[in-house]
Amino acid sequence: MLTPKQQELLSFIQTRLDEGGVSPSFEEMKDALDLRSKSGIHRLINALEERGFIRRLPNRARALEVLKLPDAMHRAPTPIVPARPKLVASPPLLPIAANDVIEIPMHGRIAAGVPIEAMEGQAMLSVPAALLGAGDHYALEVSGDSMMEAGILDGDFALIQRTDVAREGQIVVALIDEAEATLKYFRREGSRVRLDPANSAYEPQIYDPRQVRIQGKLAGLLRRYN
Repeated sequence: MLTPKQQELLSFIQTRLDEGGVSPSFEEMKDALDLRSKSGIHRLINALEERGFIRRLPNRARALEVLKLPDAMHRAPTPIVPARPKLVASPPLLPIAANDVIEIPMHGRIAAGVPIEAMEGQAMLSVPAALLGAGDHYALEVSGDSMMEAGILDGDFALIQRTDVAREGQIVVALIDEAEATLKYFRREGSRVRLDPANSAYEPQIYDPRQVRIQGKLAGLLRRYN
């Protein structure tokens, strides 16, 4: 079963594809559903994708394909009219991925060296939708240089997919003793957890599994150039 908003979005996407063969942008979907931010659209898209109603075509942020429709929509399709009038016709070509951005929460600074306290704030970070896949995400500003050999530098923004499990070799956000967070490679060493840096100047950190709680895995990276 889909929620009313999920069905509304699916109907709008299908209508736009039927009209011109081009799926709507996040901005157009936000306006059509009368939502305040694109983050809500991102969550709806993820839910529809997880339920097998749509799929994203690779390497194109705005390319969506409808795989199936609920029975109710087959019986009585109801096209959704955008809340704002369409001023221009849809372009014949898909726009570049950077056209669609969403906002995700900024949760402070994360140590890529010695663990520091995990901070949560109210700030939001605008992120190209193409950098994020399914799931819930947040951003952390990297502090330190222990992951520099993995291309993660001091001042970068790490884009984190929320999860509480990790596979061997993944770069994760690990909360140590419920107080300090760090960004490291996750590995197991016997019955212990080993958090490996990507800088030969730093030593691995080894903990009892009960000391470590996974808070997410690295999904992408943003870098500012001044």
